[in-house]
Amino acid sequence: MDTSILEELMQRYGQDVWSFAYSLTRSRMMADDVAQDVFLQAYLHVASFRGESSAKTWLLKITRNISLNYRKSAFVRKVLLIDAVIPKQQEHSAEQSFLEREASNEVWRQVLRLSNKYREVLVLHAKYQLSLPEIADVLKIPQGTVKSRLFGARKKLSLMLTEDMPYELN
Repeated sequence: MDTSILEELMQRYGQDVWSFAYSLTRSRMMADDVAQDVFLQAYLHVASFRGESSAKTWLLKITRNISLNYRKSAFVRKVLLIDAVIPKQQEHSAEQSFLEREASNEVWRQVLRLSNKYREVLVLHAKYQLSLPEIADVLKIPQGTVKSRLFGARKKLSLMLTEDMPYELN
């Protein structure tokens, strides 16, 4: 692989790879290591990329596999994810901005409490906006299973949020 192609992949998808690794490992240090390994593996095994999926899907699949391997020997970590849940408005008071940030943080704290099978599909769908076929490809499961897990994840998350949310989202 030409190093310029590797650099382009890292520029284009580095944050997505790191964020997905972070959501799976729940550790900044591990996410750093995973991201580095992902791009090393991509560089070494570019010939295995057949173009049947997007480069992003391919990299996220590698990220998942490496993250799962790291996590097998990992200890429990705390993590906060931000974005992709609460739509942003134009102008906010400082108080409104704080409340929205807190609500978003709480949503992602609850997402991280979901079991891995639910958390994976929800993060890939909500944060990375992958389609059901792309998620199925990354996770190596049938599309019907993806759809079922996404429904289950949303239902569980909704229940968790109604039980634990100390303030309204609007």
